[in-house]
Formats: sequence, structure tokens, C-alpha cells
Amino acid sequence: MHKLIIGCGYVGLPVAQKWLEQGHTVSALTRSETRAGEFAKLGIKPIMGDITQPVSLQKLPEAETVLYAVGFDRSANQSRHEIYVSGLDHVLTEIKNRTQKIIYLSSTSVYGQSAGEWIDETSLCEPQRENGQICLEAEQLLEKHGLLPAEERDQTATAVILRLAGIYGPQRLLARMEQIRAGEPLQGRPDAWLNLIHVTDIVNTILKCDTGIHLESCYLVSDNCPITRQEYYQTLARILNAPFPRFTVDESAQPVLKSNRSHSTEQAAGLNKRCNNLRLRADLGIKLIYPSIKEGLPQAIEKT
Repeated sequence: MHKLIIGCGYVGLPVAQKWLEQGHTVSALTRSETRAGEFAKLGIKPIMGDITQPVSLQKLPEAETVLYAVGFDRSANQSRHEIYVSGLDHVLTEIKNRTQKIIYLSSTSVYGQSAGEWIDETSLCEPQRENGQICLEAEQLLEKHGLLPAEERDQTATAVILRLAGIYGPQRLLARMEQIRAGEPLQGRPDAWLNLIHVTDIVNTILKCDTGIHLESCYLVSDNCPITRQEYYQTLARILNAPFPRFTVDESAQPVLKSNRSHSTEQAAGLNKRCNNLRLRADLGIKLIYPSIKEGLPQAIEKT
């Protein structure tokens, strides 16, 4: 079977490798000739194109499954809206009639809850921050293109949305590891909740969604144990044999229950809420390899 990946990076690449091991043909879109060469060496068929340039997408092949895993590239001189919304619109227009399933990676930032409450797939989505608003607008494009809800569709293609918590894993902790080792103070509230998911468990979830099982329209992909920032960084410091971190909070610059985060994983982890992954585990049948950072952080650091 033919698989197509739009956004073959930190998550997309290990999915591609798993699909290749399963004997599938895998193509990946890229606008970089260097990346195209790297893909070809791995057995991935590179397709030169740019999601912001609709004409370049006409070369996208038919594929039983499309994984859309595009991240924001700050070096591209394009806005988040151009990448996440306009880019997705271009891709859907081109491929929705040439595929059977679209797996779309979104973010728990679509939720705006900030009082430490528990949320799940049925919780209200009213994001207060721009990145969450853009992610929600992108999700809504799937419905506008007639791909959601799946049970009411008349067309061939279906779509499933995976709302990812903050992604961590090998090579994603380097800056924070150095900051902890140096004993530098951390910005933001230590008591704010983090929701995290190991990259391995994201890959396994994507592969499960690519089987013949019944799928709901969306799944919240987070581990079993939301954790406070203080607990998270103390655990990281303990593994590194580093001093416990200190936190500095500018109360005048931010609301009490919101943190002004600059690190990408913490931005993706969202505001001060706690994610309930029951649908992921019970309905989709996912058994997490790393159900908490207790299991996941040591592996991520060892492989970094």
C-alpha cells in the first residue's frame, strides 16, 4: 500500500520507517533538496513541493493513507496561519479525492481551560491564545472539506484528528538539560500542569489509526499522568544528578494560572489543564509504552 507523509520530521520520519518495515511504499513531501536526498537514502520517495504553493502539490500521488504532521518552521518567513491553515487547505483540496484516510496531527492547545480542570475530547474548545486559535481553525477545515464527522460522510476519504500533548523524546530535551545542569532559573509557575506524550507513543497511535478499526473523529493523545512543572523539572534534575531547579515568576506579566512559555514542548503542552486520555486507551486500545515521564524521561535522555 502507498502511504504519503506531509511533514516528515520528528514524528513523521519514524512513522515512515515503520511503514517501510511493514512493506508499504512511502512518499514524503519536502521543499528541501537536501532532505529529498536523505529521504531517498532511507527508501522514502521524495516529492518536491511546498504546502503554501498549490501548483507544486499537483504531483502528490494517490495514497491509501495520508499523515499530515506539519510543524511550524520559523525560518520559512511565513506566518502560522499560512502554514497551519492555508497550507492544509491547499493539501486537502488536492488530495481528498485521492486518498482513503487522513491522519491529522493537531494540538491540545485547541482547549482554552486554564484552572487546572480535567479535559477530554468532549470538552469545549475556546482557545485564548493565537496558536490554539489557529490550530482549531485548521481542524475545522477538515469538516469544511467534508471529511468530518466520519460517520456522516458520503465521500471516500475519512479523517481523524490526533490532539497531541507536549511532545518529548530523544533530541527534544537538549536546551532544558543544559539549563538544568547549569542551575539556571526557569521562567513560569512551578505549580502549572504539564501534559506530555513520548514520541514513541505518538507513532504507535498513528499506526493503530491506520488499521481497519472504527475511529472517532478525534483523540486526545497524552500520557496517563499530567504533572506540574516543578515535578517535571525536579525529575529531570534527579536523572541528570543536577541541582533542583529554581523558578522565577513575574506576577505582573502574566495571569496567575498561565505561564509565559518559550520552549516548544511546553507551548504544545498547553495552558494549566489536565488531559484525560481514556478514549485513547479504552476506545482506541492504545497501551502506552511510556505512561508517564517516570518511564519516558530516562529513555529520552539515554538516547539523546
